[in-house]
Amino acid sequence: MHYRDFGKTGMKTGVEPNPRLSTVVRAAELAKKEECDVVIGMGGGSVMDASKVIAASVLYEGDPKDMLVRAGKAPRFPERALPIITVPTLAATGSEMNCGAVITIDDEEEKLKTFVMTEVLYPKVAVVDPELTITVPKAHTAYGVCDIITHVTEGYFNGIDVTPIQDRFAEGVILTVLEWGPKAVSNGSDLEARTQIQWASIVALNGWVQAGVNAPYPVHQIEHTLSALYDIPHGAGLAVVNPAWMRFAARFRPERFAQFAQRIFGISAMGKDDLSLAMEGIDRFEEFLRSIGCPTRLSELGIGKVTDEMLSYWADKTLEVLCDEEGKLPGRPPLRKEDIVEILRMAM
Repeated sequence: MHYRDFGKTGMKTGVEPNPRLSTVVRAAELAKKEECDVVIGMGGGSVMDASKVIAASVLYEGDPKDMLVRAGKAPRFPERALPIITVPTLAATGSEMNCGAVITIDDEEEKLKTFVMTEVLYPKVAVVDPELTITVPKAHTAYGVCDIITHVTEGYFNGIDVTPIQDRFAEGVILTVLEWGPKAVSNGSDLEARTQIQWASIVALNGWVQAGVNAPYPVHQIEHTLSALYDIPHGAGLAVVNPAWMRFAARFRPERFAQFAQRIFGISAMGKDDLSLAMEGIDRFEEFLRSIGCPTRLSELGIGKVTDEMLSYWADKTLEVLCDEEGKLPGRPPLRKEDIVEILRMAM
């Protein structure tokens, strides 16, 4: 089927932000009907993620929902997929060069934003041209910057101990984004800035930085609940959740967060204990996010007044996607429901 014929099928072109499983299923049915032999994802992370699951769903036997991770239900990952070509138009998710996809289940039984990660979802080709990102608005450029950094900090703070080379890789990506991100936000036509954050986006989540660290992604899991329920931009939600999670987690590994403060922001350790140093670094990180226009509080996300009942519900929904044998969200430290609620309250 030629691109110009796409509209004749009766299906809308494009994929919504926080892509729905129902959209993926309709697109896969269309691809089967038209006997498509390749799927091209041209857009931001939502489009590329949806394209991966569409490509797998075309050849999947059974309900595509079964390939998605949900607590207490063993996923049946796809073993085949149509060839995937990715063309990113936003520096953020790094989906163009990894085998993961995030999809929101939107049927009557469940409302969960979850994921699938398996080798058949690696794109065969990624066409990366930073000129395609020139017209991205300031706000979404900033949200992308936050997403890139959060991909790296998840591995940096939740991975195994004694990974000095990976630490330096991670710090290099963060420092690059801290330097070039504000330039891209302030002047979207700055092609050099766009290029540097596009490359940072790729290496932040293509497996290079995280090689061997074996890290879970608790901040992403918590944020996914917010964007599933309220359809907020993923990067904006991360800007709210990540500093709050960092303040909580720093109490358990203050030396790690002190290292972050010293190496990323050059904060002197003179006369400070590790926890004080850690908190100063987290404050500086939050100030950076504010400086480029990211929200840092739940009240800035447009979801209205937040109640204790809402916090409890959000924690429950997060654990419906992923939890360990003790019912905790994997991370360092593993998070009980009460911990997730505390983190969300710290973000108010």
